[in-house]
Amino acid sequence: MDLIDDPTPGGNLPEYTVTEVSGAVKRTLEDAFGRIRVKGEVGRVFRARSGHLYFDVKDERNVLACTTWKGQIPNLSVVPEEGLEVVVTGKMTSFGGQSKYNLNVEEVSVAGVGALMAMFEKRKKALEAEGLFAESRKRKLPFLPEVIGVVTSPSGAVIRDILHRLRERFPRKVLVWPVAVQGQACAPEVARAIAGFNALSPGGALPRPDLLIVARGGGSIEDLWGFNEEIVARAAAASEIPLVSAVGHETDTTLIDYVADRRAPTPTAAAEIAVPVRAELRAWLDGQGARMSHCTAQGLVNRGQRLRDLARGLGRPQSLVEAPRQRLDAQDHRLPRALTSVVQAKRHRLSEASGGLRPAGMRARLAEARRRLDRDGARLAPGLQRLVNRQREELRKCAIKLRPEPLSRAAERDRRRLAEATARLSRCASAQERRRAERVAGAARLLETLSYKATLSRGYAVVRGDGAVVTRAAEARKAVSLEIEFADGRMTPGGGAPKRARKGDEPPEQGSLF
Repeated sequence: MDLIDDPTPGGNLPEYTVTEVSGAVKRTLEDAFGRIRVKGEVGRVFRARSGHLYFDVKDERNVLACTTWKGQIPNLSVVPEEGLEVVVTGKMTSFGGQSKYNLNVEEVSVAGVGALMAMFEKRKKALEAEGLFAESRKRKLPFLPEVIGVVTSPSGAVIRDILHRLRERFPRKVLVWPVAVQGQACAPEVARAIAGFNALSPGGALPRPDLLIVARGGGSIEDLWGFNEEIVARAAAASEIPLVSAVGHETDTTLIDYVADRRAPTPTAAAEIAVPVRAELRAWLDGQGARMSHCTAQGLVNRGQRLRDLARGLGRPQSLVEAPRQRLDAQDHRLPRALTSVVQAKRHRLSEASGGLRPAGMRARLAEARRRLDRDGARLAPGLQRLVNRQREELRKCAIKLRPEPLSRAAERDRRRLAEATARLSRCASAQERRRAERVAGAARLLETLSYKATLSRGYAVVRGDGAVVTRAAEARKAVSLEIEFADGRMTPGGGAPKRARKGDEPPEQGSLF
């Protein structure tokens, strides 16, 4: 069999599917670059509902799309923010679904101290605008907390300094929540520690602290950066337990210092702020007790002297009771005679009252009451009879109104009105039907007048070529067969008598009459 060259340009090239091309590009891109570090400015930042983070890293001329998956975000030491200069580390890959390439970022670091300070100022302004730094929301520290919670590294010198200072000043119960104080895990662990202390129940098996201290020793801005993360600042602001920030030395400043209820220049100073000195309190209590004893004794002396002064102004007790005693003796002498006269007066009044209660008098009163009752009963009977007669008359009048004759007359009158209304309605319906019939007949006459049939009766004809209406001589010459329609039928030239027009034939198009 002879081979015939394909005349199509490039016809001998192999054919690939779209998936094969996308896979080849993906493998080439990943093999050529692998794991790389890219420096640039963060552009658009978008966090999807799925939790994945999408952002751009750009320079003066180009933009590189970057992606960090949901599981990789907790491992980032710095979360990208728009306008931040960073160095990102990851692997180049491509997404065939959209014909795009991007960088899967596994690590983000800030490019230089200047960028860190710019980010610090930006976050500080944003949190200050929300009111998290306001003095009105800062709580007063307890004077002598029972339990103190410390958020710091358990292996550093900071916790030893705090415990040593507390033992010197005023020993208290201390709960230590171990956290990382620098690196990627610092911010989330500190935020969880603050929230964890607040979640403890007061009076539970593990007591809830009355005061929190977040402490760390000094260091560079990169070492202290975990305490500048927004998650830490917001956790400190949301804490219901008063919080003291003791991060770094006196010259170091972090965002948690602005949000905390009190800032200590060093961790040791935080312990001094947390509790007073027990020896000083004891001396103060002794002094207050001595003052109280002195004031009490002096008050008793003053009140005793005042009581003695007032007693000298009073008379002798014997002279005060002599006059009341004489009055009592006089009343005692008059009392027997008074009792005797009162009893005699009461007996006389009883005799007078019992005289009117004799049986004869009672019988007379009862007879008089019976006569009044009979007289009132005689007067009541005619009144009752008149009331019954009046109500019977009213009932008779109502019964006259309820006879069937008036109801029958009213029903007959309504029946006549209904018949008259029915007749008027029938006449109106008939008249309306006649008007509509006349309108239909007029429309039919108008339709007949406007029909092309009337035009044919005046001597015109319709010419059709190959079944279509012909309006030009050139069209008639091109037609294979012609048909002419007259008023009395149709005919084909040279085909004999005209055919009668069939009912239902389509009317000619406008302009087909000649």
